[in-house]
Amino acid sequence: MDRDSGPRVRVPEQRAPEKPGTADALRFTVLGPVRAWRGSELLSSGSPQQRALLTALLLREGRTATAGELIDAFWGEDPPSQALATIRTYASRLRKILGQDTLVSESGGYAIRIDRGALDLTLAQDLSAEAEKARAAGDRCQARTLINKVLGLWDGEALASVPGPYADNQRTRLEEWRLQLTETRLDLDLEVGCHAEAVSELTALTAAHPLRERLRELLMVALYRSGRQAEALAVYADTRRLLAEELGVDPRPELAQLQQRILRADDELARPADEPAPAPAPLKPAQLPATVPDFTGRSAFVAELSGRLATAEGSVMAVSAVAGIGGVGKTTLAVHVAHQARKHFPDGQLYVDLQGAGARAAEPETVLGSFLRALGTADSAIPDTLDERAALYRSTLDGRRILILLDNAHDAAQIRPLLPGTPGCAALVTSRVRMVDLAGAHLVDLDVMSPEEALQLFTRIVGSERVGSEREAALDVVAACGFLPLAIRIAASRLAARRTWTVSVLAAKLADERRRLDELQAGDLAVKATFELGYGQLEPAQARAFCLLGLADGPDISLAAAAALLNLDPHVAEDLMEALVDTSLVESAAPGRYRYHDLVRLYARACAERDERAAERESALSRLLDFYLATAAGVYALERPGDRLADHREPTQYSGLTFADRHSAQDWLYTEANSLLACVRQSSGPGAVRRAVDLLWATKDLAESGANSKQYEAAAITMRDLARSSDDARAEGRALITLTNARLVAGRFDQAERDAQRAMRLARAVDDPLPSCWAPNDLGIIALYQNRHAEGEAYLEQAIANFRADGNRPGEASALCNLSRIHLAMGNTTSAVSLAQQGIDIYDELGHALRGANGRYALGLALTQSGRFADATEQLHNALAVFRDSRQRLWEGMATFRLAEVDLAAGLPAQAATKAEQALAVLRGIGGEWRRGNVLTVLGQALKDIGQPGRAQVCWREALDIYEALGSAEVEAVRKLLAPTLPA
Repeated sequence: MDRDSGPRVRVPEQRAPEKPGTADALRFTVLGPVRAWRGSELLSSGSPQQRALLTALLLREGRTATAGELIDAFWGEDPPSQALATIRTYASRLRKILGQDTLVSESGGYAIRIDRGALDLTLAQDLSAEAEKARAAGDRCQARTLINKVLGLWDGEALASVPGPYADNQRTRLEEWRLQLTETRLDLDLEVGCHAEAVSELTALTAAHPLRERLRELLMVALYRSGRQAEALAVYADTRRLLAEELGVDPRPELAQLQQRILRADDELARPADEPAPAPAPLKPAQLPATVPDFTGRSAFVAELSGRLATAEGSVMAVSAVAGIGGVGKTTLAVHVAHQARKHFPDGQLYVDLQGAGARAAEPETVLGSFLRALGTADSAIPDTLDERAALYRSTLDGRRILILLDNAHDAAQIRPLLPGTPGCAALVTSRVRMVDLAGAHLVDLDVMSPEEALQLFTRIVGSERVGSEREAALDVVAACGFLPLAIRIAASRLAARRTWTVSVLAAKLADERRRLDELQAGDLAVKATFELGYGQLEPAQARAFCLLGLADGPDISLAAAAALLNLDPHVAEDLMEALVDTSLVESAAPGRYRYHDLVRLYARACAERDERAAERESALSRLLDFYLATAAGVYALERPGDRLADHREPTQYSGLTFADRHSAQDWLYTEANSLLACVRQSSGPGAVRRAVDLLWATKDLAESGANSKQYEAAAITMRDLARSSDDARAEGRALITLTNARLVAGRFDQAERDAQRAMRLARAVDDPLPSCWAPNDLGIIALYQNRHAEGEAYLEQAIANFRADGNRPGEASALCNLSRIHLAMGNTTSAVSLAQQGIDIYDELGHALRGANGRYALGLALTQSGRFADATEQLHNALAVFRDSRQRLWEGMATFRLAEVDLAAGLPAQAATKAEQALAVLRGIGGEWRRGNVLTVLGQALKDIGQPGRAQVCWREALDIYEALGSAEVEAVRKLLAPTLPA
């Protein structure tokens, strides 16, 4: 176990400084052990005294050191009688190693002649000078990169193990310089918005150097900008107390002024201070889609909108909203105008498709997150709520001239948070509805093309030679398209791709009213007329694929899933999908993945209802559900060898994919997560509910990943309700277990307990072994969290018995490890260690990597309480590596938290504080408030032990608020920690 001697700067592995030149050039390092290389060969530098001579000469950077100076460097005021002879002996030995031309004798002394880049110290000095220049020029990111390179040259303590007073003095000097560089880099971290990431490192550094006020100042700023104002003020209070006790002085004026600014909630402090040097150029987004090369007509609209956008340079913000039916060319016009207006918006252009015509329009907070990233905001600086994101977005746009194109909006409420709030910016909105309730917007109603414009567009796509000889037929074509630009473009593209067709052939096809929809000139239904033209040209197999694939709810679909839905060989399915891509009816989202535009999906479903039998539609979705369930069950079995889900799940008629290893299986699971959960939600037909519930069960890992936890819980609620409404007790019991799992992850234990209790009753009624085993296991965990240990022990013993009766050894291992934690909570550490080890033995025998990590997590807790800190750390580190590899964010955060507990128990509070901060960061948005309260409690204890009682009390007060709101038993323990400050 490392000593608690302060933070370790994580830097790349130290290497010899590189210098262009011959392969056998000499190179030296002093920022760590003193070493010499010739090319890639490490040279022997001899005894410590010999290295001391090498050090003294290297640090003079080519200047001659006299014999007297070297004697003073070696021995100070008490040299031996043979000091000069000893120096000459060492010099002679070094000359044999380094060469006559490198170590030279002159003027009664010695010097080392090397290029400046051959010594890591001079290289560090040069990089540091470059960093200062970059910072002065306003390029903070480059300065930060260069400082990190400088710090990366260190390999532990400078001049390690080199004896002598000179080396001692130089070692102190270099360590001070290293600290100054670290402060500079942390200052730059704060300037570029990485304040949240800096907190844990600054916490450790202030513990290692408690009297260094600059570090305390940086920590206060980092905490303040992370929304932790009370902790920032507590740092000042801790510093003032410490300086008074240790030195009898007050904090320096800069620190006192910073405290006052935090008390005032100074807005300027919330962002990097302006510097006299030019600020680095902000990111300049250029997100506009490409304009179409054959843009035609619309000259009056182009002039009108361009004039409005040009006014954004004046005193008002320009907002223009373009409305019209689907396919009328709103997006094409808006993109064309936006490109022409780019010169008025030199700071960039933002674009988003708001998917307003679909069932699930884009959420404003999601769009704001994407925009803020495009504008250079770090992920850690993006707040959680819509209002906070909108405010930060407007602040980021302040003083900049940026055009925002909001395409395909649902309504005014969706776009209001996305509008800039300052002059100089402009928003261009497209929607199918008129934005009459959007205050101050310039409304533009876009109608269909004139006959002349429509014919011109058709001609540009098809070619003047073909159209010129059949002008009347061409006019018939554009008239049949209702002069709708999208319809004209699809028809013309079809004709252009078929050289054997004439314009008259196309006109004749469109003249058949059965080929067109009556809604051609009525609202959104007019879009169907354009799609009907493309759909009518499909071969029967292509048309079937188009209809059936539109039934799936997911955002996109993989080739393998499409093949299952269509009941086709994957190669045949791929040919069909690519043919549909060629017709523009389907988009290729990525190699092997396909998606529908929202309106095309609606049209495809209408076609399916019209052209495909109900039984065929149901069979297609049933095959898709089978495919997802069979594949997900295979992933589940790969992660949990020996688990009995494979024996108890609903049978499937369609097979799934197989994977060579757990990593490729996990990749599939997380790639398909949204499509899997969408499939679950839409599986409401006869015979589908049970399979959908089993699919949820097989994808439990999604609940614990953090990325899909909310969607997973929503799907579980949907299936519980469907099962209950259809009076299917077995399906409801299993759905309740998946819901219990989701609520345990979220930290909502009371809800989880109610679900698990009902699941257990239902399981008994229908004799279903899956919830019969897992319900008492989950109830035991809940009882553990709520300090009902005897009750939890009974539940887990019941779970163990049920798992054994079912032959479910991984489940038995899970219950054993959970029982270990119950015994630990009851003070039975010996049995806790034994039970956890029994669970691990089962997991290891079966080859369980991820669940074996859960076992090692439980063992780590037991070993910690047994005082075996090194063993506990090893087990928890092993578990942490697997959790990270498996993308299990909840358990990654919890393992990091438990490592903090080990460090605290082992008397390493600085390391404990660092790990607790890291755990808070990982658990952000997952795990629930109860777990956050636990981490804050430990963080407070670590902060108190490193001399920061003010911050500790802030953490404990926040934890107390959490526990009191939840009614948790931990309230009393935290009150005792706060006892000196709580009112009587």
